[in-house]
Amino acid sequence: MVRVGEVELMSQNRELVEVFDTTLRDGMQVEGVSASVQDKLRIAEQLDFLGVHYIEGGWPGANPKDIEFFARARTELSLKTSTLVAFGSTRRPMGKVDDDPTLRNLVEAQTSAVCIVAKCSAYHVEQALQTTLDEGVAMVSDSVKYLVANNRRVLVDMEHFFDGYKHNAEFSLRVLEAAVIGGATHLVLCDTNGGSLPNEVEKIVAEVRRHMGSDVIIGIHCHDDTGCAVANSLAAVQSGARHVQGTLNGLGERTGNTNLTTVIPNLQLKLDYKCLPEGHLERLTQVSNHVAEVLNRPMNPQAPYVGVSAFAHKAGLHVSAIARAKDAYEHVSPELVGNGTRFLVSEMAGRATITMKAQELGIKLDGPAIGQVIDDLKRLEFEGYHFEAADASLELLMRRAAGFDQSFFKVESMRVITDEAATGTFTTEATVKVWVGETRSVFTSEGNGPVNAIDTALREALRASYPQLERVHLTDYKVRILDSGSATGAVTRVLIDATDGERTWTTIGVSTNIIEASWHALEESLVYGLLHLQS
Repeated sequence: MVRVGEVELMSQNRELVEVFDTTLRDGMQVEGVSASVQDKLRIAEQLDFLGVHYIEGGWPGANPKDIEFFARARTELSLKTSTLVAFGSTRRPMGKVDDDPTLRNLVEAQTSAVCIVAKCSAYHVEQALQTTLDEGVAMVSDSVKYLVANNRRVLVDMEHFFDGYKHNAEFSLRVLEAAVIGGATHLVLCDTNGGSLPNEVEKIVAEVRRHMGSDVIIGIHCHDDTGCAVANSLAAVQSGARHVQGTLNGLGERTGNTNLTTVIPNLQLKLDYKCLPEGHLERLTQVSNHVAEVLNRPMNPQAPYVGVSAFAHKAGLHVSAIARAKDAYEHVSPELVGNGTRFLVSEMAGRATITMKAQELGIKLDGPAIGQVIDDLKRLEFEGYHFEAADASLELLMRRAAGFDQSFFKVESMRVITDEAATGTFTTEATVKVWVGETRSVFTSEGNGPVNAIDTALREALRASYPQLERVHLTDYKVRILDSGSATGAVTRVLIDATDGERTWTTIGVSTNIIEASWHALEESLVYGLLHLQS
């Protein structure tokens, strides 16, 4: 067994692998994602908080947004651990460095480090650039020398390197040599089309490492078109690369870039390299979710390490084992990456799962109550309920088994009427009859649909007794058809998300009547909100 002091010593002696984040440039090329300048500044702050070595901010001069970003970054970004990098390309074919607009914009961005993309494939130089191989080499050499002369640290992304190396290794190596002679500090080998496999990357990086020696840092930049971006990056590091480029949550064009939220913990926890400052790895899940929130892009719940399901356990056998030995079904401690163990309660749950979930919620369940919860879960999930997705409804179900009988309000009846006017417009009206203690109230409200009308009427009925409901807001409403073969008579599942500004929760309703399903989900959402707002 390794003692604490020995772990600290090992940590101090681990070999460094630099992390270069390109979420703000390559990550923005994913379909459906756009970020404002303010969004990019917020993301850069999060990346600095995580502790990556380099943050690639974009292509200065390429568009108004990136021009504004670099201008504002000079005064609004105060980076503590990261270096901001401006991205660009080499000079144009047959052009001159001193009048090249791209190189000029890189210098004017005023970042201490710049990253330029260089054609490293003979095919692309001859076909895409329509120039000679000698000119292709000169473009790299001249550009690097110019930037170094302007006191910039220069990293070079060797575009299409692996494809180019496979077909004409001599030319690809000439480009690397020209960059190093010019003063580049990093040679980043790019699998631009994402078609290489780990065995190829491992072999080629090792050959490049031997050829170039130890005076320059070899980097790796992979795309995920074969699903191997993370594996290829790990293979490159094991062959001598000490610089890894990627994006948060694997964002990027087509199928994305190397996912830093996967490759960083793999390097640090599995291969014992140092990627982030001490104590920063536990910020990974938080930063991953924050970036997803800023970009309004849902997280993959099954993302390794940072996904909400990454350490979630559903099978009763697994939960029973974890109750006795926490590492029985977890390859690492989730706390190391800022995540946590979750126990999912479903029809597959056993007594151990229910017991642990009840303890987590602070609910006391005796033997018969646990049996009742299991029976209810099996019956309701057979009917179409899905309690993994409805944490609040699950908690209320467990509390009812423990004797909870909500006394906030009782609904006598609810009615919804929808009319079509002669103009073709629709109006919806809901009436609810509600008891709060010994007081009966009847309220009618209009809404832009049945759920909105019911919600408005019920809130009006409860407003005087429970003003705290003003803090509860519905944030999402989702409907799923469970048996499409029944057409309009199908069973529907309704999920309602709500928040009180501090906590968020989800409730569920299931019925062949979509209004009934919505009503049950809505009622439970308000009960849950009142339960926790009064505690």
